[in-house]
Amino acid sequence: MTSFTSTRLTQPSQARSRLPSSKHFSTSVTASADRPASNEKSPPPNGSPNIHPLRNTWVFWFRQQRAPGNKITNYEEGIKRISAFSSVESFWPLWTHLSPPSALQPTTDYLLFHQAIRRPVWEDPLNITGGKWIIRLKKGVADRIWEDLVLAMIGDQFDQCRSPEEGGDVSASWEDSSDQGSSELPEICGCTISVRQSEDIVSLWNRVDGDVKVRERIRDTIRKVLHLPPTTIMEYKSNNDSMQDNSSFRNSAIDRTPLSAS
Repeated sequence: MTSFTSTRLTQPSQARSRLPSSKHFSTSVTASADRPASNEKSPPPNGSPNIHPLRNTWVFWFRQQRAPGNKITNYEEGIKRISAFSSVESFWPLWTHLSPPSALQPTTDYLLFHQAIRRPVWEDPLNITGGKWIIRLKKGVADRIWEDLVLAMIGDQFDQCRSPEEGGDVSASWEDSSDQGSSELPEICGCTISVRQSEDIVSLWNRVDGDVKVRERIRDTIRKVLHLPPTTIMEYKSNNDSMQDNSSFRNSAIDRTPLSAS
């Protein structure tokens, strides 16, 4: 199936205005921007030749921290499935229906994962050997960064992070993952945004924590697709470490690799 880049995932209506890339991140951001209303058109009927299928099917999830007095004893109890999509046309109406991160209450998470992942948690069989790249944002800038990350992920911008000679078929789909060897699965599991009181945190989850070269390619691709300024701090944490200290973001490893001039 043809790979769809983020440029082909652009809405058919007028593009939303963007903040300068250097103002997206917590290392330099001091002001916020409003999110313009969408003029998204309705998708054509099923079976129309205008349908543009994505390589994979993705599922949106939502989690909100418990209210006082309403105790949730297990993290998974708070995770709710929203909807799945598998084409450009089914993605945009869902995306524009969701409230942007700037409109969410702390502590709230959006989670977007491949449909082969049964639950978007560390312990899922397709997540347990992996980890995540983490970027912390100042309040007021997450809407655009989250959108760019989502478009890059579902638009196959991370496909080449695992090269075929390293034992992975980057074009393979997870649609029938139960019948595939683990080496044939794509590297990217999903992405999240965590709205907190004093910051917003985006993360991109990958499947194999132990492959340093692949992790570095993912880091470099994140920098490219999000137009990261050189001062941006990135962190990485394995899901095994998260299970050990019961935290997604605490005690993560700071990446100090200089940003390449290329």
